[in-house]
Amino acid sequence: MKVLVVGGGGREHAICWKLKQSPSVHELYCAPGNGGIASIAQCVPIAATDVEAMVAWAREHAMDFVVVAPDDPLALGMVDALEAAGIPAFGPRKNAAVIEASKIFSKNLMAKYHIPTAKYQAFTGLDAALSYVEAEGAPIVVKADGLALGKGVIVAQTVDEARAAVRAMMSDGKFGAAGARLVIEECMTGPEVTVLAFCDGAHLLCMPSSQDHKRAFDGNQGPNTGGMGAISPSPNYTQAVAQRCMDEIFLPTVAALQAEGRPFQGVLYFGLMLTPSGPKVVEYNARFGDPECQAVLSLLESDLLEIFQACRTGTLDKVDIRWKSGAACCLVLASGGYPAAYQKGYPISGLEQAGRSAVVFHAGTRLSGDGTVLTNGGRVLGVTATGLDLEAAIQAAYAAAKEISFTDMQFRTDIGRV
Repeated sequence: MKVLVVGGGGREHAICWKLKQSPSVHELYCAPGNGGIASIAQCVPIAATDVEAMVAWAREHAMDFVVVAPDDPLALGMVDALEAAGIPAFGPRKNAAVIEASKIFSKNLMAKYHIPTAKYQAFTGLDAALSYVEAEGAPIVVKADGLALGKGVIVAQTVDEARAAVRAMMSDGKFGAAGARLVIEECMTGPEVTVLAFCDGAHLLCMPSSQDHKRAFDGNQGPNTGGMGAISPSPNYTQAVAQRCMDEIFLPTVAALQAEGRPFQGVLYFGLMLTPSGPKVVEYNARFGDPECQAVLSLLESDLLEIFQACRTGTLDKVDIRWKSGAACCLVLASGGYPAAYQKGYPISGLEQAGRSAVVFHAGTRLSGDGTVLTNGGRVLGVTATGLDLEAAIQAAYAAAKEISFTDMQFRTDIGRV
């Protein structure tokens, strides 16, 4: 089969890496790809959000299957457009991807179907939002309604900080149209856990749990990022917690989307908080998380393409998905200054050495004219290792990362340990 993966980050590198292992995949393409993906797939210079160009290219080159991985093209309806053109595609259609594209939609869905989540209010006007913050006090969470590259959430510790966040989003346009509407919710406490699940519209199969580390600096300090590392499975996600999540959150969410005429086919991301009163939903995503994807897919033994096809055809209940025992750790190596301003274009050394004991997934890289791998983003690499247990996986990831260097490289030293 000729398969195209849409996207160009670490998540897409991990998906390509796993698809490359499928005996059914004879030609693999990625648009736009990156410097690391280029070693296993043919990169196509089309922006992931250019729906029209992507569909035209896939049709012209007779793609047998297309995997739409990032949030933006899913929200734009790329899967709908591909299927309308007769090209089988993996990922939720636009009317189901809205579960991530609009936080107001997802919160209202949870309220309607009694799925546990934080108390909230939605706002379209500045004055009402500011008044609500004053009345509720702090800590409080301010969320942009739309997609904001994983950075549209402010956990405000003071009322002044919350008011500033509201103004930044609604008045100053910090996140553009994504911040024109807000969700303001209570600040929940407890360990955070991510559970990714394959869905075919009616059935759901959960992957091993994972834990993302969003804050930029050690000790969970500093600004929110797209993710500085992830482990799988999470030590906090016990069998008892898993059963409760299945009964109270996972199955009700799939059923709710079905009932609303929005059957979800793809990967549904459950961001959970294990609060003192039980697990609650922090957020949904309509695709693999990044860097959770890199850690979780490192543990997958089954054929990923077969799973993707089963999600599309509604036959997920017929698939036997096998996972390795043990654990995985993905450590993100980022550009100095990330998630704020940073420089690009620095040569990266030590990739071959690191690759002997870990898988180095590329996120923000590109190839120079002479084939040198250069930095080209905030999150540059995801050094991913597996081990017999979590500590072994963590140690292996950090040992491999020591082989890599580039100017102003930064990373957390406590992934999996906080």
